[in-house]
Amino acid sequence: MTTERFSLDTNILVYAADMAAGERHERALEILDRAVRRDCVLTLQALAEFFHAATRKRMMTRTEAADQLRDWATAFPTVSADPGTLWMALEFAADERLSLWDALLLATAEHHACAFVLSEDMQDGARFGGVTILDPFIGEVLPARVAALLG
Repeated sequence: MTTERFSLDTNILVYAADMAAGERHERALEILDRAVRRDCVLTLQALAEFFHAATRKRMMTRTEAADQLRDWATAFPTVSADPGTLWMALEFAADERLSLWDALLLATAEHHACAFVLSEDMQDGARFGGVTILDPFIGEVLPARVAALLG
């Protein structure tokens, strides 16, 4: 059984709230339902980005988005960046393969001992420091590595 710590990128949180996202919505809900029983942390950055995206796209009101964030922050440990993670993120972003925001999310995950980040927005299988990206939306069912991580 896999017990490695992991985190979720903002896109999974957004799909979970976006009922118009079809299959991605259903898969994101499954991921969250299974992740809550595993060693999964959410970054403060991903939660803040969710609030921005959900309210900007008018998927929910600010109050509803804040309530959703409170629910996730209760269900999952929340971790944040510090100055050291910012410097690590700048190193990850220096070669221009990542935006600073993706790099900061990955550096925060690594700082908090995550082996994986589930994300559709970054290259599946790519490694940054000690963190590997897994895209949970590849294929018609959860990819085997993601399914193993989620138990």
